[in-house]
Amino acid sequence: MPCNHKFQNELNLELIDYEPTTLIVGTFEPALPINTAEWFYGRTDRNCFWNILPRIYGEASLSEAAPSDWKQFCRNKQIAFTDAISVIDDAEPGNPEHVKILASFSDQAIVHHFDDFGFNNIVQLLRKIPGIRNVYFTRGVTEAFWRHQWTPVMQYCNTNNLHERRLLHPSDSAGYQHSAYNSQHPGDEIPLLEDYVLMRWKQDWHF
Repeated sequence: MPCNHKFQNELNLELIDYEPTTLIVGTFEPALPINTAEWFYGRTDRNCFWNILPRIYGEASLSEAAPSDWKQFCRNKQIAFTDAISVIDDAEPGNPEHVKILASFSDQAIVHHFDDFGFNNIVQLLRKIPGIRNVYFTRGVTEAFWRHQWTPVMQYCNTNNLHERRLLHPSDSAGYQHSAYNSQHPGDEIPLLEDYVLMRWKQDWHF
């Protein structure tokens, strides 16, 4: 049995009741009991996404809020979510070793240990919903695996004059860049990781 995306029925944006203008694309949320996320980026103990996104709009952090508040915020701001991977066909939820890899929630671990992926067609999604004018991927694409998946999206956005950016991942994985920034800016350090990521996101947001 493959490991499906936890929110697989939401990946094609068929359940939202508003017209999005911004699409935020992540990687994969495994449908495992150990995954406590109740919605996209819902493991707030492991990432600061719901701290950062509202603050871009000058609003208070939603890290402690309920998923219903996240969804209302997105409805108000016309933001939608999807992920690049919809299923990992060679990841067995009944295999303890596979579960251990998936439960790391590491993109790198997933790519290095599995081979059979079902990908969400982001370009097709953008064609289906032409009102989306801003597209963000919450990771870099330096690795060949992710670059191969994201390049068609970049090309489509460039051709159709959409605002496309890759955002720094809002987790501890950004710690290296954060430390490097503080080392290079003595006297002007940013103490908190979430504030550093917010600064980086503001450089790429579509305002």
